[in-house]
Amino acid sequence: MAKDNFEENALKEGISLFNRGNFSAALTFFLSLPDDEGIDSVELSYYLGLCYSKLKRYDDALAYLEQVVTSAHGRSPAEIDEGRIFQCRYILAVIYCLTGREKLADFELKKLLETGYNRDKVYSSLAYISWERGESDQAVEYYEKSLLENETNPTALNGLGYVLAVEGKELTKALSCCKKALDMEPENAACLDSLGYVYLRMGLYSEARKFLERAYSKRPDSSIIEEHLRELQAGEE
Repeated sequence: MAKDNFEENALKEGISLFNRGNFSAALTFFLSLPDDEGIDSVELSYYLGLCYSKLKRYDDALAYLEQVVTSAHGRSPAEIDEGRIFQCRYILAVIYCLTGREKLADFELKKLLETGYNRDKVYSSLAYISWERGESDQAVEYYEKSLLENETNPTALNGLGYVLAVEGKELTKALSCCKKALDMEPENAACLDSLGYVYLRMGLYSEARKFLERAYSKRPDSSIIEEHLRELQAGEE
């Protein structure tokens, strides 16, 4: 217990900075800790990995998060924080997905499914990977599994609605899913775009324009939203 209190006090300032969203300052603090401070290297790796991931320095984040995951080897169950291990596996999977390493992401997510960790989020992530691979039927299946675990998961609702719209299937269901997602996250550009795209596929161009233009105002750098607006313009002509 004394060791735990010591580590908590030594890391307190950095944790406080991290919790306030000051990730750069938190990272600087953690990196400045002297090697002889007596802090558990796994604990420090955990916070360094979180900081780097928040700052989108993904290669650096991977190095530290992987240390946390592999730290379980050779430790007794009493020494392992399973929740933290699962959290790091999930972040690893997200980073692998963002950096185009779908096979590694798929591996981590399926490992997490075996544990029962946040199954709705894991299924939703697997659905996204399937979609990126061009496996639309598999994506639909995973999104539906996600919603069976949690029917109010906005990511799964939006993803399912969008995939159905792109495939031109069950547009009424797609509309319902995207509306529910947007109700939960009304300022989310992805949700605005998906709902606009469903309306586009239904031929309701005025409604489509309203939502697609709102999405573009929030994400003017999105090539997907631009593509949808061009498709809308072609349909209106």
